[in-house]
Amino acid sequence: MSKFETERRFAQRTKELYPPGTRLLLLNMDDPYAPVPPNTKGTVVHVDDAAQIHMHWDNGRTLALVPGDDSFRKLTDEELAEEQSDDMDEDNGPVLGM
Repeated sequence: MSKFETERRFAQRTKELYPPGTRLLLLNMDDPYAPVPPNTKGTVVHVDDAAQIHMHWDNGRTLALVPGDDSFRKLTDEELAEEQSDDMDEDNGPVLGM
């Protein structure tokens, strides 16, 4: 198999594993200049043909993940449920008026 085909298959597999909307937790980013801090959560925007995972981080950053260089994992079902619960608490809280 050619190097091109190997890379194409890796990118396709990455796209299947991390579709848009997937929530990830960053463990470590190998970027000496402006890394996203560890334990930052984010949402997958898309995966490009080089298998870079483009993210919208909860802290507002948009730096992509590079599989093999950066360490990350999907949020567990429990973590996702907790996030949804937190969102509902914020949405259903009292409305303060003047």
